[in-house]
Amino acid sequence: MAIETLVQDNLMEGGLVAAEERRSIQWSSVIAGAFASGAMSFILVSFGVAIGLGVSSASPTWRDASSALALLSGLYLIIQAIISFGFGGYIAGRTARPAPALATIEDDGERRDGLHGLTSWALAVLIGAALLAIIGAAAIERSSIRSGNGNATSAEPMLSYELDKLFRAPRRPPNTDMREARAEAGRILMTTSSHSGISVDDRAYLIQQVAALTGLGAPDAERRVDVSIVEAHAAINRARRNSVIVAFSIAAAALIGAAVAWAAAVAGGRHRDGEPLPTWMASSNRFHRGRRAMPVP
Repeated sequence: MAIETLVQDNLMEGGLVAAEERRSIQWSSVIAGAFASGAMSFILVSFGVAIGLGVSSASPTWRDASSALALLSGLYLIIQAIISFGFGGYIAGRTARPAPALATIEDDGERRDGLHGLTSWALAVLIGAALLAIIGAAAIERSSIRSGNGNATSAEPMLSYELDKLFRAPRRPPNTDMREARAEAGRILMTTSSHSGISVDDRAYLIQQVAALTGLGAPDAERRVDVSIVEAHAAINRARRNSVIVAFSIAAAALIGAAVAWAAAVAGGRHRDGEPLPTWMASSNRFHRGRRAMPVP
C-alpha cells in the first residue's frame, strides 16, 4: 500500500513538472531568436539603403522620388521583415527544449514552439524600438545644438532648398545672420499645407522680407515668393505621402512578421523532434527528411 502511494505521488509530481515545463518559456531560446532577427534585419536594411531602397532619406534627391520607388521601398521592408523574423523564429523553436514525454497532445507542442517564436518576435521589436528611440533622441539633441549655433530652422531639412532659393542674392554683406529670417519664412511656408493655405498677410510680409534681404524689386520678389509657396506645398505633400507609406509598411511588416515567427518556430520545433511539419504546412513536407523509412518496392 505504501509502495502504491509512493508511485502515485511520483506520477502526480512528474505530471505537474511536465505541465509546468509545457507552459514555461525558455528565455535563452527566445533571446537567441531575437538577436538573430535583429542581425538579419540589420543586414537586409543596410543592403536596401545601399542600393537606394531607403523608405526615408535626408538626401535632397529623395524629394523627387516617385510613388513607385516609395512603394517598392515599403515592399522591401515587408520582405526583409518576413525573412528576419522567420529566421529568428526558426532559431527560437529549433533551440528550445522538446516538450516532456507526457505532453502527447500535438497541438500543445505546436503552441509551445509557436509561443517561443512569437516571444522572440516581440523581444526583437522592443529592442528595435528602443534603439530607434535612442537614435532619434540623439538626432534631436544634435539638431537643437545646431539650431542654437548654426543656421537650422524649424522647417529644415524638409524645406531647406526652398528657403535657399527664396533668400538667394547675388551680393550680400558678409557675416549676415539669416537664421531668424529663414526660421520665420520656414514657419510661414509650412502653413501652405493647411486647408486654408497661406494667408494674404503672411504672403505680403514674406514678399517684403525677400525684397529687403535680397535687393530684388517688388515684382521679382512677389514671383519668387509665389514659386516658393508652390514648391513648399509640393514638398510637404511628398513628405506626408512618404510618412504614410513608412507607417503602413512598418505596421504591415510587424504584423506579418509575428505570423511568420510563429510558423517558423513551429517548423523549427518539428525539425528538432524529427517529425513532419503540421498539416497546414503540408506543402513544405517534401523538403523534410523524417525518421520514417521509405517503402521498398
